[in-house]
Amino acid sequence: MAKIKTAPEFDIVLIGQKGRVGYEAGLFVASLRQSDPDFAGRVIILEPQEGGAWAEDPRMPEDLRELFTGTLDAEIRPFDAKHFGAHYPVGNKIEGLQALDADRPFVFFDSDTLVTGKISKIAFDFDRPAASMRRIGTWPQLEIYGPGYNEIWGSLYRKAGLDFEGSLDVSQPDEYWERYLYFNAGWFFGRSGPEFGELFLKHALMIRDNPTEESLLQELNPWLDQAALPLTIHALGGGRPGPELAGLDGDITTHYRTFPLLYARESDAAVAAAEAAMSSNKVKKVLKQHEPILRFVLQNKGQKARKMFDQANLPRKEQAIRNRLKSANLWMR
Repeated sequence: MAKIKTAPEFDIVLIGQKGRVGYEAGLFVASLRQSDPDFAGRVIILEPQEGGAWAEDPRMPEDLRELFTGTLDAEIRPFDAKHFGAHYPVGNKIEGLQALDADRPFVFFDSDTLVTGKISKIAFDFDRPAASMRRIGTWPQLEIYGPGYNEIWGSLYRKAGLDFEGSLDVSQPDEYWERYLYFNAGWFFGRSGPEFGELFLKHALMIRDNPTEESLLQELNPWLDQAALPLTIHALGGGRPGPELAGLDGDITTHYRTFPLLYARESDAAVAAAEAAMSSNKVKKVLKQHEPILRFVLQNKGQKARKMFDQANLPRKEQAIRNRLKSANLWMR
């Protein structure tokens, strides 16, 4: 009788550091424990250390560290940021992957994400990495009379020694941004953190420090991770996610980005997950120190913001949502 192939156990990975990111990561892990109590893998919080690219100590306060390692059963793993740090904090997700175990598959999530379903049931193919498609055409930004998408993306693939044509979605029109491999870096996964991280760092430093003539004038802050991520995923044999991953950015996870946007536009399930995650007194005691969590999740600002919008008929542009929240004094980052 043939053996039934089972999915490998994998690590869920986030960045945790002093300030907003650490508290959001705490809410993520609390929502994971509420929504997917059967998740059998490890939860690893990658924490940048003082020194190197961080002049000030970026480590989390002790009560937050104890919440992770005690109540939430997560591991905190330190790493040294040498290339990005305070000048580009998003680079933590690039450098931190080197601290993971080489023989363990991983799924990385941005801290401003909630778990609303069972990640353990998702059929990840760790030999074919992918990333979030909940994105808009933010990079590159084309200049009048400047190089187009073909020239900019093509130059980067060629410089990295990759097959540009093999990355294209030929069902999309030429010079339309969705023809080109582009992700939101809010989640991504692979078979080995160090392998993925080494390539991610190589491509990010190439784009930043040794740009092609075609990409020279492109803004990289905060887009560097999203410019380098397609090259990395393509180099590792991955690509656009298939339907088996639809629950990510769907009914299993929500990348809400800010608490005002969570309440204004995300699903009832996402709001319920945030509030249920805060039902534990041990979690609440620590996470309420982050003012947006206190004001929006525990007090009435969140529900007040939610009542301002019809979630089934939202403004087409996010900026319109932000402006309405700001005019009502309901905006916090």
